[in-house]
Amino acid sequence: MSDAVVPHRSDDQAHVPAGWFRRALDSDIFYSFRRSRLTMVAALITLLFFLLAVFASWLAVQNPFDPAQLQLMNSRIAPLWTADGQSPFLLGTDEQGRDVLSAILYGLRISLAVGVAGVIFAGALGIALGLVAGYFGGAVDSVIMRIADVQLTFPAILIALLVNGVAKSLLGNRLDEMSTLGVLIIAIGLSFWVQYARTVRGSVMVEKNRDYVAAAQLIGLPAPTIMLRHVLPNTMGPILVIATINLALAIITEATLSFLGAGMPDTMPSLGTLIRIGNNYLFAGEWWIVAFPGIALAGLILSINLVGDWLRDALNPKLR
Repeated sequence: MSDAVVPHRSDDQAHVPAGWFRRALDSDIFYSFRRSRLTMVAALITLLFFLLAVFASWLAVQNPFDPAQLQLMNSRIAPLWTADGQSPFLLGTDEQGRDVLSAILYGLRISLAVGVAGVIFAGALGIALGLVAGYFGGAVDSVIMRIADVQLTFPAILIALLVNGVAKSLLGNRLDEMSTLGVLIIAIGLSFWVQYARTVRGSVMVEKNRDYVAAAQLIGLPAPTIMLRHVLPNTMGPILVIATINLALAIITEATLSFLGAGMPDTMPSLGTLIRIGNNYLFAGEWWIVAFPGIALAGLILSINLVGDWLRDALNPKLR
């Protein structure tokens, strides 16, 4: 008995992550990613924007959300490389004395937070309704899909404006910066859930007739377990594509709302708010106040869209 060989399970478990990583590197999706230099550049730029947003408080020379750090004597200073530039304002300052680069970093954090949270909320709502509509069908499916059809007749920005306006009319002066942030997330989420619901519903209607679903029903698994554990994983490909593309749309929607004055306030500006503020001084010669936030927003949207387009083609079995 003392000579029995005991298997080293810890060694086997240690090889699991390495094996998973190796399979990921050998996958068709990663091969497609390596072959597209444009996608690699777009992914790096997108990652850079996220890192700038995460480490904004370490990279910025001031906190543009803190009025105590702002000085009106430093307002409308030109970028550093121009004749009227001053250190440390690399991209100049705005009318409140905020460093434009610092405002972009913090505004990028707000825009990405609203976009990511809005996509998560829209995805959760749309996936749940799509699973219910596709799995149960009947009257439940008809009600959910008719609501979706009605919402599709209106542009997403109008739905977001409607939700945002109703929330502000109900809450009034009780809306502070963080409450406004939450209202924007809900407004954007309610504007984009339809695409998730329709996509998931179509996939579920196909998957629920498979043998593995019938086997799960035969052994008595409850419907929520079947939908979440067995059906949902087979619909994740289209959901990832929609989420990536909707991230760019959500950021654009937030920027549009802020540009129209229905989004983030001047005391906690997003990229859209910075563009609205800078637009007032464009013809006064202070071009940098609107130019650099606009370039940052355009670069962010373009890089995310390029990654989304690649992901859509990479997950399409007809193009492999």
